[in-house]
Amino acid sequence: MALKKYKPITAGTRWRIGNAYEEVTTNVPEKSLVEKVKSTGGRNVQGRRAMRYIGGGHKKMYRIIDFKRNKKDIEATVVSIEYDPNRTAFIALLNYADGEKRYILAPQGLQVGTTVIAGDAVAPEIGNALQMKNMPLGTNIHNIEMQPGQGGKLVRSAGTSAQLTNKEERYAILKMPSGELRKVLINCFATVGIVSNGDHNLEMKGKAGRNRWKGIRPRTRGVAMNPVDHPMGGGEGRASGGHPRSRTGKYAKGLKTRTRGKGSDKLIIQRKNGKKLAK
Repeated sequence: MALKKYKPITAGTRWRIGNAYEEVTTNVPEKSLVEKVKSTGGRNVQGRRAMRYIGGGHKKMYRIIDFKRNKKDIEATVVSIEYDPNRTAFIALLNYADGEKRYILAPQGLQVGTTVIAGDAVAPEIGNALQMKNMPLGTNIHNIEMQPGQGGKLVRSAGTSAQLTNKEERYAILKMPSGELRKVLINCFATVGIVSNGDHNLEMKGKAGRNRWKGIRPRTRGVAMNPVDHPMGGGEGRASGGHPRSRTGKYAKGLKTRTRGKGSDKLIIQRKNGKKLAK
């Protein structure tokens, strides 16, 4: 991926660092694979505001992504690499040999015209989806299932990948993007490669209006509110607000929020902070 730095001809472009979209080959989505998304503006079914700081924004359509990769042993050709307004990664349009079209998450290095395939024991090449038991150790993977046939749930964000570090009887041991070591059932499917758009986190919006286009409204600081509105509000002058906490009173920095005795604890070998869980 390449970034584009804008000339400071306006205040909004002075700090703007955007995506050059060099990998993207078309700006017209496949009509059969899009559906409407209704903007809620943060309102619930009664029309009352349930979530703050949401509203406005550009209209967009949802692209139906094939996270399951359950069309097995049928070759597909990459027709285009496209932008998706609903996620940070790019998506790839596949045209299968039987005529069906599907979108998948585009891995880095996937080119138009490349052939990809999903199956129980296909070659571990970029864009192919297969069971982790048939992958060599050290493979970078994404779109990982947590239960066989469920569809990919893990590692779907731009520039991320997990590494297959070891295999046990029933489990594959993965090093997650956070640094966590965890077990996943070895017969789960995953896609080979690193998710595209790796420099997404280096982009700079340049102006507040770009967030408004995305439907994000300005967020009011807790210390600027009254005591009735926020635990950190009130006080004479510019009061610090005390220990940072949420509107409901939960501490915002350092408080452990993971449920004790969670079922997946037995599958986590090492947390992202390097702490090994007691077995």
